[in-house]
Amino acid sequence: MRTDQRSTCPISTALEIIGDRWTLLVVRDLMFAGKRHFREFLQSEEAIASNVLASRLATLVENGIVTREGDPSHAQKAIYSLTEKGLELLPVVVAMSAWTQKHHPDTRRPEAAELVALAPRAMAKLQAELKREHGID
Repeated sequence: MRTDQRSTCPISTALEIIGDRWTLLVVRDLMFAGKRHFREFLQSEEAIASNVLASRLATLVENGIVTREGDPSHAQKAIYSLTEKGLELLPVVVAMSAWTQKHHPDTRRPEAAELVALAPRAMAKLQAELKREHGID
């Protein structure tokens, strides 16, 4: 992971952390698909390579967006969870979805359109559910 910043621009800094092709897709799967294990992320339709996934998960953990804990049901598995900081990306992900659905209609999905249409109320409800699922106080 890069430890120095290219600039003090907040957009540049955000892109250094979450601006690659895969990172927000991992966050999306944590938020909307209920994925919590490495193998589950590998099953996403975008077909992320395992080495890329490992790198992105490590970056998310290093930046405090996701936590990684051992799975009590299996010694060799880990459970990934959003942190409060990670959960605060929800409005960003929803805004990106809304923008894309508006300008690229072939990408619309019923569940994404519903979340965008109900944005403030639905987002508050989803945030509460995600907090419970990911153990955020």
